[in-house]
Amino acid sequence: MKTIKLGICGLGTVGSGTVNVLAASGEAINRRAGAVLEIAHIGARRDNTLCNTAGIKVSRDIFDVVDDPEIDILIELVGGTTVAKELVERAIKAGKHVVTANKALIAECGTELFALASEHGVALRYEAAVAGGIPIIKALREGLAGNEINWLAGIINGTTNFILTEMGTAKRAFEDVLAEAQALGYAEADPTFDVEGIDAAHKLVILAAIAFGIPLNINGVHTEGVTRITPADLSFAEELGYRIKHLGIAKLTDAGVNLRVHPTLIPEEQLLSRVNGVENAVLIDGSAVGPTLYCGAGAGAAPTASAVVADIVDIARELAADQLPQIPALGVDADSITEIDSVPMAQVVTPWYLRLNVQDKPGVMSKVSSILSERGISIEALIQKPPTKGQQSVSLVVLTNPAEQAQLLGAVAEIEALETTLSDVMRIRVETLKG
Repeated sequence: MKTIKLGICGLGTVGSGTVNVLAASGEAINRRAGAVLEIAHIGARRDNTLCNTAGIKVSRDIFDVVDDPEIDILIELVGGTTVAKELVERAIKAGKHVVTANKALIAECGTELFALASEHGVALRYEAAVAGGIPIIKALREGLAGNEINWLAGIINGTTNFILTEMGTAKRAFEDVLAEAQALGYAEADPTFDVEGIDAAHKLVILAAIAFGIPLNINGVHTEGVTRITPADLSFAEELGYRIKHLGIAKLTDAGVNLRVHPTLIPEEQLLSRVNGVENAVLIDGSAVGPTLYCGAGAGAAPTASAVVADIVDIARELAADQLPQIPALGVDADSITEIDSVPMAQVVTPWYLRLNVQDKPGVMSKVSSILSERGISIEALIQKPPTKGQQSVSLVVLTNPAEQAQLLGAVAEIEALETTLSDVMRIRVETLKG
């Protein structure tokens, strides 16, 4: 069989995992690839004791790998959008195929890089950029090619899913669970990208581009994090028959496309609501197949390396057959990608969960109901707990029928202005996620 030489840049969690997967299952992988896959060169600032690099050339300058004329496929695992972009561009211009796990690079620079790869007749693959070991890119781009995609919704950040799971089951505060997530290696020292939804937004942009044949546009995503969620919100949601999940949602409507990342109440009978811990899951509604759910490990060394190696195998098959890349990066040719109007968030219609902290006085509920009614918002369900002994305030929870965000925010502003309202109103969207 033909030997295909691999160059790996970055030897962190995913890089070491990729070395280990290729070493552990090399014979089976080579059979599937129709070629012998050989790691010929690794670029890393330091060694990683979690993998064995004996017999492999190792350079401290990652650009030594891309400049190595023997390398056929470059695997970019350094992250970020500066050095990584320069690395990928240099590899493509040198005629090397590229595999990356870098969602920020694809979401922010993918359009430019895909065009460059097409110009030079090489492949740029990125299965590992979204949902770790779940083959969601291939499923959406190839497995569901016979469908028009109506919408998709996903738990695509394991850190926030772990945090919400622990807060709900153990009734622990956000800060406490975040500290544990950092200690376990699920969250970075600076967790902003995870807890504020930026990581999920990058992934949603990629999924939406494939699903709807639209340009990659990170600026088109409405993003909210999970930092304001409390154990009380998770308990109230369960009492109402819902679970709170941090979702990335992409919907195509007659008015345009809507991309948003935010905490969401979903019905407890919905399978997505039972995806807990650090697992990821993506629910896709197709015109022919209906809703399909893809669930599994969304991060980690071996699961993410599984996706990296799958891309390597795909490219190796093409190289072994002396073929140029056969599948467009986003599922359609670049000329077929179409700009679609974005639906402003003010016009997005969903039911809403509202939690108010109010003074324990007569007539409060009446005033809240009146404000909502005047805005054309009706109440679907209500929870009002009696105060404990000595307590001067109570939590009032309202579940509304569908309302535009603009309507809802206007009502919330009036409610927050009431003398009896003691803090900002917590508001969370509700989605049924039905086909």
